[in-house]
Amino acid sequence: MLQEFLENEIFVRLMRVHVHETLELLFQEGVNFSILANIAEVDFDPPLPVHITQHFKPITMFVLAGYTYESARVDETMLVFEAGFGKENMGSVVQVPLSAILQVVIEETPILINLSIPRESEEEKEALEKGGIEKSMVALLSNPENKKLFKNS
Repeated sequence: MLQEFLENEIFVRLMRVHVHETLELLFQEGVNFSILANIAEVDFDPPLPVHITQHFKPITMFVLAGYTYESARVDETMLVFEAGFGKENMGSVVQVPLSAILQVVIEETPILINLSIPRESEEEKEALEKGGIEKSMVALLSNPENKKLFKNS
């Protein structure tokens, strides 16, 4: 019964709106915050190399402060911000679907917990699978050592 409720389309939509409105208020009030997000749903542009992404946990925290906070924007479906990663501080634009945000945290205290479980449509599943293959290939080829695995045509 709980699982069905957490997957309920109305509840999922309600949580997405709640996440959006909470983020809007935080930006309006100028409050720095962190999010815990399902990393499988997060997109990086440009993609990050494997030596950075291999250290990400399935649920990853992003701190929005300083330039990252200033670059951030939110709309009805997505939180977007720029951040630096790794020792090289490699810059990337991070796109986090609001449904992938599991917690919003201020000073180590969760102020929002999103327990909803969005269902993917068949079109979304196909797009994710295709995107996953493309992301995997980009990650694989980002390491020069892996390029020798492919024959030159």
